[in-house]
Amino acid sequence: MPEVDRSHLKKLMAIEEERFLKLHPKSGELFKQAQSVMTNGVPMSWMSKWPGAYPVFVDTAQGAYFTDVDGNKYVDLCLGDTGSMTGHSPKATVDAIKAQMDRGMTAMLPTEDAVLVSQELARRFGLPKWQFTVSATDANRCAIRYSRLVTGKQKTVVIDFCYHGSVDETFGTLDATGATIKRPGNIGAPVDLDLTTRVVEFNDLAAMEAALAHGDVACILMEPAMTNIGIVLPEEGYLQAVGDLAKKYGVVWIIDETHTISVSAGGMTAALGLKPDILTIGKAIAGGLPTGTFGMTEEIAASITSKTSREIIDTGGIGGTLAGNALSLAAMRATLTKVLTDEAFNRMVPLGNRWCDGVEAAIAEYELPWHCSRLGARGEYLFKAGAPRTGKEAADAGDFELEQYIHLRMLNDGFLITPFHNMALVSPETSEADIDAHTAAFRAMCADLTSVN
Repeated sequence: MPEVDRSHLKKLMAIEEERFLKLHPKSGELFKQAQSVMTNGVPMSWMSKWPGAYPVFVDTAQGAYFTDVDGNKYVDLCLGDTGSMTGHSPKATVDAIKAQMDRGMTAMLPTEDAVLVSQELARRFGLPKWQFTVSATDANRCAIRYSRLVTGKQKTVVIDFCYHGSVDETFGTLDATGATIKRPGNIGAPVDLDLTTRVVEFNDLAAMEAALAHGDVACILMEPAMTNIGIVLPEEGYLQAVGDLAKKYGVVWIIDETHTISVSAGGMTAALGLKPDILTIGKAIAGGLPTGTFGMTEEIAASITSKTSREIIDTGGIGGTLAGNALSLAAMRATLTKVLTDEAFNRMVPLGNRWCDGVEAAIAEYELPWHCSRLGARGEYLFKAGAPRTGKEAADAGDFELEQYIHLRMLNDGFLITPFHNMALVSPETSEADIDAHTAAFRAMCADLTSVN
């Protein structure tokens, strides 16, 4: 299998960089203005990772597409890194938001929608009691704190190279000796990670049991399939065995379905019949409006109630004044009942497979040592010949220079993929023609990449 010629790659990158500047002059003008009022010229620092001289500034987004301020139209296969998995501004969600805005957006009191959304979440995921937050990050923070409360224990077990939002306890990794340390890029960690966290590799049951056997673990927080370092799928029986270990050692098992909702309307939890103690999710469930939620078993809910005092329940570090607001609940109700339905997934998952089929065909045609992984409506290619088993294997299959070129090339060709890795997601509004157009563009990129003059 051929290796990528680095000098050739640099030449190709220079072509795309020049092409980008010609296609995006108005974005460039806005970026110059942005640099005087925003750090690095972007609303959040991670937006600096987009390829090109500056980020593309969006004008409008609708369905599976968005248009930038220069009038360039794109097939959006990033979809807000799942936040717009519904497609941009789905009509049912937008109608519900507009109606609720006239009735009030937030009041620190529940609405009927809170009941109806909780009932729907319970139906999908099999957990009876629900609470609401403003993001999946907040949901994960609450789940960890509640786990410490009900178990009386301190530590959180996470998976190496995991991602659960900006939760302090999750930014750990393993050093060469197997000790837990903070990950590179972890900004302003309040304490050393080994004080709060124990890290284990995905798909390693022996390591998981060894981590729990210390007797100081409150919870395991994990995705049922890794997604943010690259898709890493669970081995047969692995997840069920983790659930059994959690019960054996009196540990709360938290599943984060924020990205793995791509598999089905009930995520991997429903698809595989998993039985977590707590489930967290955010992003897509409100059609792009910021929100999050977490569900729990009757036993966890009862333990929380018995260990909290009504007099000081507002000072426990759980929730916020905008949590469970009327606007987000209205958006969730519409999105869950009218947009991210079983029928939508019956359309999205085959399209996700069609995207992967096209990528795999091009990889094979040009004999590239890459692998494409599938996760329902989501797919991703990594720069290694086989499927990764752990987060470290997925991380080692990364190639930042190559990724930057591919992302910029695809952007210039009219396709947006997730900036942090080579992941694509399809929405209910994505068409077969969109997927086939991406396949053609990806194939042409592979041809150029392997044609060294």
